[in-house]
Amino acid sequence: MRLKIDHRTDYTYDAPVPYALQQLRLTPKSRAGQEVIEWSIAIEGGRIELDFDDQHNNRVNLVSIDPGNDRITVHCEGEIENNNKTGVIGNHGGFAPLWYFHRTTELTKPGPLLRKLLKEIDDDADVPRLHALSEAILSRVAYQTGTTESDTSAEEALASGRGVCQDHAHVFVACARLLGFAARYVSGYLFMEDRVLQDASHAWAEAHVDGLGWVGFDVANGISPDESYIRVATGLDYREAAPVSGMRFGNSGEAMNVTLQVQQ
Repeated sequence: MRLKIDHRTDYTYDAPVPYALQQLRLTPKSRAGQEVIEWSIAIEGGRIELDFDDQHNNRVNLVSIDPGNDRITVHCEGEIENNNKTGVIGNHGGFAPLWYFHRTTELTKPGPLLRKLLKEIDDDADVPRLHALSEAILSRVAYQTGTTESDTSAEEALASGRGVCQDHAHVFVACARLLGFAARYVSGYLFMEDRVLQDASHAWAEAHVDGLGWVGFDVANGISPDESYIRVATGLDYREAAPVSGMRFGNSGEAMNVTLQVQQ
């Protein structure tokens, strides 16, 4: 399946900004089952200072705002060919060793609710056990926007019983690590046949299974990612794979508007 993405993010500020830096993890790479045909990033109101690959082999663009500006726009567009229908990514790569993905983070720190959830998972085989985990999470955390924040932890999302794909991924990653799997967070795009315009990019999780390598699990949709998914960045949690993160000087207020189209 060949997918076309047009992703525009506008940041506006209520006062001129003297200095700001943003890290962009918005560039897909050609990987197992995924080929980047073309991809570009254009910046209005700022410029790309440098590019580098982080410890997860994500392509990172460091962007500065033009001093005194009150607006910056990041516009990504391109075409991706995807033929991965199984969700199996395969062997581990990148600079971070596999043991690194057993580490907990502030957003994936296990608590009593996560440990209690695992007591319901009794499948012995690795892949069925992980699918059972995915189903258990969705039954406990209903998909509902506007109920959590980017800094909501896995334990907090499970306690609230509501969340979005980011929360599902964090709960899955935290539980998979408790089960002994290396696990990571994935950010990317999802093509949906019933719409072109989307509210935001998508997120899911991957666990490393002996004999298969990395395998994806999208809790929110109850499946392993197929050719409708485009992988962009991975990390221990959202903070290491966030599409945009950064800092700025001054006390100006910020507003963000996202326009995203994913179509075949």
